Amino acid sequence: MGILILTGMSGGGKTQAAKFLEDIGYFCIDNMPLKLFSKFGELYRQSEIAQKKTAFVTDVRSGEDFSDLYQFIDETKESGESVKVVFVDCNDNVILNRYKENKRLHPLAQKKGNNAAAIESERKRLAGLKAISDIIIDTSEYSVWELKKNIVKLFGSGDDSSGIKINIVSFGFKHGLPKTCDLVFDVRFLKNPYYVDELKHLTGNDEPVKDYVLSSELCAEFIKKLWDMLSFLLPHYRNEGKEILEIGIGCTGGKHRSVAIANEIARIIKENGYSVFNENRDILK
Repeated sequence: MGILILTGMSGGGKTQAAKFLEDIGYFCIDNMPLKLFSKFGELYRQSEIAQKKTAFVTDVRSGEDFSDLYQFIDETKESGESVKVVFVDCNDNVILNRYKENKRLHPLAQKKGNNAAAIESERKRLAGLKAISDIIIDTSEYSVWELKKNIVKLFGSGDDSSGIKINIVSFGFKHGLPKTCDLVFDVRFLKNPYYVDELKHLTGNDEPVKDYVLSSELCAEFIKKLWDMLSFLLPHYRNEGKEILEIGIGCTGGKHRSVAIANEIARIIKENGYSVFNENRDILK
């Protein structure tokens, strides 16, 4: 079914990338010790795991000597199995800012506490692995949403019969329109839970807000009409070769109405056999 070796800079986005790979059907093994790769290669080819799409996540946490990994890649290719190395990279300053914002230390900075020196050291250790990479994903200017879109675009084509992926993002108009959406729907015409005291501090992921938003006849009619339109459009998009359709659902702040409706639309689309992902962009703002 094919193997991915997911590697790259710490703080670059490998963890999120691995989660998105799992979302599209990959069996992910994180932090595989480098010395086990050659041994695991023999077991892999004889086990049922070989029938699945598999991703191995490895980086400087796994050790310094990548020779066993290189051997695993060579032997796997020689056996006729597809294997690709995916390197998740990022600008050093962006990585530093991410560690600063999260108040964390780089894995190589645990003793001396110098993130900048650790990043420099990591780049040197991973230079050879980056040089043999088949795909390099630079996340320097990516949001989580954009990383997800790229992962789906690169690795999401597969066994689902629909042949098109749908990404749904809820957002707040006061925080700006999503830049990558193909279709945007404004749900500010619905009653706002923000003005109900017991709902104000909840979100559209909470049952009381969900019930408040979805139980109105107006909302039910809107969702029905929206699905009628999407069920008409999706086969035509698919026939034209479109791989990803991005749909934005917006309310004022992006915490209540848009979240509840985006989640409901995602549920309906999934029930109808499509591959769907959804993100609540502004829910924490």
